Amino acid sequence: MSIALPFGAARAQERAPDTMAARVLACASCHGAEGEGTSDVYFPRLAGKPAGYLYNQLVAFRDGRRKYPPMNYLLEFLPDEYLKKIAEHFASLRPPFPPPAVPTVSKEILARGESIATGGDPQHGVPACAGCHGASFGGMEPAIPGLLGLRAGYISAQLGGWRYGTRTAAAPDCMQIVAGLLTEDDVKAVAAYLSSRPAPTDPSFAKQGSLPMPLSCGSEPN
Repeated sequence: MSIALPFGAARAQERAPDTMAARVLACASCHGAEGEGTSDVYFPRLAGKPAGYLYNQLVAFRDGRRKYPPMNYLLEFLPDEYLKKIAEHFASLRPPFPPPAVPTVSKEILARGESIATGGDPQHGVPACAGCHGASFGGMEPAIPGLLGLRAGYISAQLGGWRYGTRTAAAPDCMQIVAGLLTEDDVKAVAAYLSSRPAPTDPSFAKQGSLPMPLSCGSEPN
């Protein structure tokens, strides 16, 4: 003989399991099932980025330092430990990189982007992207991201966010400093160059402390 459960008890038994697969379902529609990114250029690849970087971004969205209403709303009440586990999950994934973008800018603009990314612009105090993100732009543990597999529109938007204060990080906010030194043309050039780079042969990131770090960054522990 079966015994009918009260409505509330039945609903409690139907609660979705708290698995990692369930936790990241909300991420998949924008960032892909394995964090590989989607055809929308403004939803970036998450897979294989350092866990510390991903965690910092989740916290920044939750606390409002990065402003994008869907992410702010989604993360508003999630605790640190929950966010750390999500960050570690995506950091462990290695789906294939998308093909590099075909540049739509002139060779001169592309060359300007390469010059800034690899050597900086000493005359204007701009450090090279490679100084913090590595010569292969793969990033560094525990909190500096790789820059490959991203579209020009996304890179440009993020540099613009730092320049105008809609994206911030823990002080000293090194990227806000760097972005503030770039002109609009510089941003266009760097975005075009980085998005045109092929997938890295080794998708791992540099060991902590192995890159010169021309600026002090609050999100990167000493």
